[in-house]
Amino acid sequence: MAPARDPKVLVVDDDPQILGLFEKLLEEAYDVEAVLSGSEALESISDDIDVVLLDRRMPGMTGSEVLAAIRERGYDCRVAMVTAVDPDVDIIDMGFDDYLVKPVSKAQLRNMIDSLLRWDDYDAVLREYFEVARKVALLEENIALENLDSNKDYQALTERLSTLKSKADDVLGEIENDEFPSMANVTVDDRPDQDESDTIRYSP
Repeated sequence: MAPARDPKVLVVDDDPQILGLFEKLLEEAYDVEAVLSGSEALESISDDIDVVLLDRRMPGMTGSEVLAAIRERGYDCRVAMVTAVDPDVDIIDMGFDDYLVKPVSKAQLRNMIDSLLRWDDYDAVLREYFEVARKVALLEENIALENLDSNKDYQALTERLSTLKSKADDVLGEIENDEFPSMANVTVDDRPDQDESDTIRYSP
């Protein structure tokens, strides 16, 4: 029997220092490939890629455009935005699986990647429930509720979450809480303390 391969993580960021730090923080646990642009990411994407860590603000081809292309091509990898851009209501229509705002720590990255890798163990309804729950949490953490309450897209998202929760209750009841992907309920205050030496920072 062939040995199990390490999960493959594709990191996309236009800052060479960020890429080097990603590789340093992640290479002990994953097979890491790092590229500097959206076009290189689309050349590198394949069925062997398990997780993509994607910056949003890049010259030439933005992270949002790369994400859309990955989804249009039908790749089943998990995609997380790791970016200096704070989430806004524009994330509602984006097909990412999780979202971290720089600076991020090694613990945050590892926890997020491991959670994303577990997604394939769950059925489609539960995966969508986690995705929608994460978007609702991001919006509520970053935008005043009085502004969200008047936003039709946000209201539709919360209605979708309610529908998915009722469908997912039976599945959730069969799984221990500590097996859930962490992105389903993480908040800013829940994030682990950051070791300054293991933190990916952003310099504009």
